[in-house]
Amino acid sequence: MTRKLFVTTALPYANAAFHIGHMMEYIQADIWVRYQRMQEREVHFVGADDTHGTPIMIAAEKEGITPQEFVAKIAAGRAQYLDGFHIAFDNWYSTDSPENVELSQGIYRRLRDVGLIQTKTVDRFFDPVKGMFLADRNIKGECPKCGARDQYGDNCEVCGAAYQPTDLVNPYSVFTNATPVLKPSEQYFFKLSDPRCFEFLRDWLNTPGRLQPEMVNKVSEWLGESGEKLADWDISRDAPYFGIPIPDAPGKFFYVWLDAPVGYLASLKNYFSKKGIDFDAFLNDPDAEQIHFIGKDIVSFHLLFWPAMLKFAGHPVIDKLKVNVHGHLTVNNEKMSKSRGTGISPLRYLNLGMNPEWLRYYIAFKLNSKVEDLDFTGEDFVARVNSDLIGKYVNIASRCAGFIAKKFDGKLADRLSETSLDWIKRALTNAEGAERQVAIAESYEHREFGRALREIMEIADVTNQYVDENKPWVLAKDDSKLAELHEVCTTALILFRQLTILLSPVLPGVAANVRTFLNDERHTWADATLAAAGTSMLGRTIGAYSHLMTRVDARMIEELFDAPKPAAAPAPAAAPAIAVSAKPEGIEELAPEIKIDDFMKIDLRIAQIVNCEHVEGSDKLLRLTLDVGEGRHRNVFSGIKSMYQPEDLVGKLTVMVANLAPRKMKFGISEGMVLAASSADEKTNPGIYILNPWPGAQPGMRIR
Repeated sequence: MTRKLFVTTALPYANAAFHIGHMMEYIQADIWVRYQRMQEREVHFVGADDTHGTPIMIAAEKEGITPQEFVAKIAAGRAQYLDGFHIAFDNWYSTDSPENVELSQGIYRRLRDVGLIQTKTVDRFFDPVKGMFLADRNIKGECPKCGARDQYGDNCEVCGAAYQPTDLVNPYSVFTNATPVLKPSEQYFFKLSDPRCFEFLRDWLNTPGRLQPEMVNKVSEWLGESGEKLADWDISRDAPYFGIPIPDAPGKFFYVWLDAPVGYLASLKNYFSKKGIDFDAFLNDPDAEQIHFIGKDIVSFHLLFWPAMLKFAGHPVIDKLKVNVHGHLTVNNEKMSKSRGTGISPLRYLNLGMNPEWLRYYIAFKLNSKVEDLDFTGEDFVARVNSDLIGKYVNIASRCAGFIAKKFDGKLADRLSETSLDWIKRALTNAEGAERQVAIAESYEHREFGRALREIMEIADVTNQYVDENKPWVLAKDDSKLAELHEVCTTALILFRQLTILLSPVLPGVAANVRTFLNDERHTWADATLAAAGTSMLGRTIGAYSHLMTRVDARMIEELFDAPKPAAAPAPAAAPAIAVSAKPEGIEELAPEIKIDDFMKIDLRIAQIVNCEHVEGSDKLLRLTLDVGEGRHRNVFSGIKSMYQPEDLVGKLTVMVANLAPRKMKFGISEGMVLAASSADEKTNPGIYILNPWPGAQPGMRIR
């Protein structure tokens, strides 16, 4: 079977520039696509801007332009990011397109014809100040499932739950901060609660290879045992609204989440029309399949509504759709935030002159097939790039290529000794004798990019060992050793070429420069085999070597992070303002500023006080027995006797420093320190107050 792949990623909402999270997802998909193309498979990689909805309509209104003009302005800035990070979409389009209108309305009609569309009069949120119904993303409040604040009206980005906006606790309008009121409106619903949807989704989700096991488990919880947890999905919005009109329903438009996923198909159809490829024939081809990359925060739409909608609209690729879910990108184990100075602007990265392939490599090294967050740490970034790409990979060519040019007019040796061939085999095979490229290919295929890169760096280690043992810089000083020098440098450059082929999906820019240097027209995965390595370059004349990559300057990292925003403006009129009181007497001045790395050295944990008792012979201490979630109890002495009775603390949660070295005291060993607040002047305020986390915290949870 010849695989025919239609590869897609989440569509960015067209109200802002790309952020680093977009780049992570696109880099992941681009690496996978480039690997598939090296396997000479047919791949169509398409994307688009998600353009509809009230936020864009309001933003355009503020600027005095049409929504289409606003979207075009955002779209004009996309190329600098995609080209800058070597992300090679075949087509970048828009959901505000004739193709998307045709496809979305066609899907709706087919769903209506099979009895999965119904109308209901429901109460919807209305902004009394703005004078309009509010879309789900125009309302924020507290998640009804986990209590997280400032969550949108359709989906919680913390726990992933999907719900109706009327389920939000303490809702408010994102436009005016006013509390919305409920008004009746006739709405169109997709009947996700229909037993047909449950039966399909249960089987579809549990098809082997469809998606990661952890996502199967998560979505299965949303389904329930028999579909009792599935609710009908409101797919309509009232005018005024920037979107696609619902057929035969004046004044009604599709909710953006209906037409946005259809935008994947619309972009493919637009691309095929430009290339002269039959769109319908491709979708109906038994060998065609769609591979979708998506973040964990929006899986409820892509693993419930989207597949059910496509299935019952007769989408021919639905049975071969695979969804690859990834986690978030954090910075120093914190969620990215400009206000906290932990945001990374991709454009600033490029403007600072930072090599885009540094970031591609670092992200790839951290990626695997699990739904795990990736953490960007400045020190780790510098160390990883400089160690692997410069110290191991580029170092091979920089140490050997010059000798080929100076001593041998750029021509590689015509033959290699058995010793050199053995080194090539040693580098390109593992301890069991299997070719490493087979395992590396398997890792790329299953998105285990970190595992692939670790194995590639093992090849680099063997190659550097070979160079170190044969010392070409020493051989070059002795004319009687020129033949040996020629062979050593040829062998090293053959292995450098193999490393480049294996790294090509991650480092396309460097790989292109290496092909020019080595006079290679192209690289396919077949060139990565041991057989191809042994003879492919013997006797070849190569070009002049120029430096491929510089080291990361740590000072660049300091300039990379977004500076914290100024203090927030006063609270809106809709919420009562809280006056800032004068500094209370006895409150200490703030300690000197520290970096996040300093803070992360302190391991703060939630602890449960399982027992508390007086310490005989002490006027200040209580003995606390603490559960810190590590399978044993800790003994901690705390000077809080003046404020607390032991029986009042038993069962309570508190916070402790868990990695403080044990301290031998008169009354025993103290294995940590409980945190408490107090005044600098005990005469002014003699109180000592231990910290007490909110309900829901569990022993052992780390405080970040």
